[in-house]
Amino acid sequence: MPDEMADPAPSPVLAGVTCRCPRCGEGKLFDGYLTLAKRCDNCGLDLAFADSGDGPAVFVIFIVGFLVVGGALVTEVMFRPPYWLHALIWAPLAIGLPLLLLRPAKGLMVAVQYRHDAAGKSLSD
Repeated sequence: MPDEMADPAPSPVLAGVTCRCPRCGEGKLFDGYLTLAKRCDNCGLDLAFADSGDGPAVFVIFIVGFLVVGGALVTEVMFRPPYWLHALIWAPLAIGLPLLLLRPAKGLMVAVQYRHDAAGKSLSD
């Protein structure tokens, strides 16, 4: 069995969505809700290269906006509920879904940056 099969790199999608280190797949990626850790507590990867900016928020806004507005339009056309029921259904989704999706989206963005060498260094540094 080749040596490269002994320690495979984690999938960037899996590492990002689970908010784990993009190099080892084990260490925590975040110190707080959206605050990146300085280093991986498992392999010591310096996470200073990671700058996701507003990218994850934009993707989350587009996805949630499509789901909430589309769902509200379909609900209005099919069932014509009162406005208070729309507010009761769609307001919690419009607030909760972004809070639920933002951290995995940021983790995914950082993992993809690592995988594609956004820092301009080799992946083994």
